[in-house]
Amino acid sequence: MSILVTGGDGYIGWPTALRIATRTDERVIAVDNCARREWVAEVGATSATSVADPETRIEAAREVHGAANLSFVEGDLTDREFVLRLLDTHEPSVVVHTAAQPSAPYSQINGERANFTQHNNMQATRNLLFGLSEQGLTDTHFIETTTTGVYGAPEFPIPEGGATMEHAGEQDEVPFPAMAGSWYHLSKSHDAANLRLAHDQFDMPISDVRTAITYGAETEETRPDDRLATRFDFDYYFGVVAHRFAAQAVAGYPLTVYGKGEQRKPFVSLEDAVEGLARLALGETPDGHTVYNQVTRPIAIVEMAETIREVAAEHDLNVEVTHVENPRDEDETHQMEIDNDRYMDVIDEQRATFADGIDDVLETLLAHRETIVSHEDRFLPDALQE
Repeated sequence: MSILVTGGDGYIGWPTALRIATRTDERVIAVDNCARREWVAEVGATSATSVADPETRIEAAREVHGAANLSFVEGDLTDREFVLRLLDTHEPSVVVHTAAQPSAPYSQINGERANFTQHNNMQATRNLLFGLSEQGLTDTHFIETTTTGVYGAPEFPIPEGGATMEHAGEQDEVPFPAMAGSWYHLSKSHDAANLRLAHDQFDMPISDVRTAITYGAETEETRPDDRLATRFDFDYYFGVVAHRFAAQAVAGYPLTVYGKGEQRKPFVSLEDAVEGLARLALGETPDGHTVYNQVTRPIAIVEMAETIREVAAEHDLNVEVTHVENPRDEDETHQMEIDNDRYMDVIDEQRATFADGIDDVLETLLAHRETIVSHEDRFLPDALQE
């Protein structure tokens, strides 16, 4: 038996595979088609960190961490025959599924990218679920990182997965409605529905881990050697808002908050995200279908900017926060509340605060300042380019 980590070349997938491999003697197989590298290059961007090829990463993992149980398989999960061979060969007891086209902005570029995103993400998940069933591996614990973006921005507290619906004097527990705001987020809403159906039809143990906006550049396992570094995107399409703000700070630009910026978004550090996935993979296999909100706390956009400004000062960066007209149609004061009790039970405690994560990010970006400055057109908002 073994543990498969799909998306094993990605920002979260690679450090997750590495952490799991250092904590178990079971075989750990990182699986990826390495397409994320191509998508980022396609929009004229790059990772701030130098991302070693998979073979070099595996070699470094064995040298630095003694992870002789970690290997890499290149392949496309949308190819059903590849998935069947993969599952037949390795017979996983756990699948940690982090593979996806993960960018909402990329999915919004045009119909071609929207179609690609939904086909890529949903086809890969369905192939894995049906493959496990057809290979007689329905006891395999299937853990997928979906996204908190499936919830949208409701005016009431967000539960961990389900909600109570009342109608005509009766009530029942139902899945939270898909209120996604992009073709990417909707692909993960469909994934969440397919996970529930797979549990019902195949009696497969499912953990639907709804990942928040993730910040951070390193984990305990990637830090000792540059060959182990995970990728770090800072552009508009693949870099999350916290990382784009940090890039603006390093490049000497003010942090531009749209409108009031008082709306809160869910966040989790890379360290806490990886820890949760590793613990779920190495823990007891659950009986049912469980939703986890992989978030440590919601943070207002303006609070995020002010924290980055304060941490940047510790790195001798003089950064200003400025408010500009909001080009988006959104509630600038939305106070998101989101339950995370189940997820906090998994990780026990938060390992990296937002300030901790940003300190780590700025340290990384300052070491790669030339790359940041030479690609500033990929992350600067229109308000700073006029």
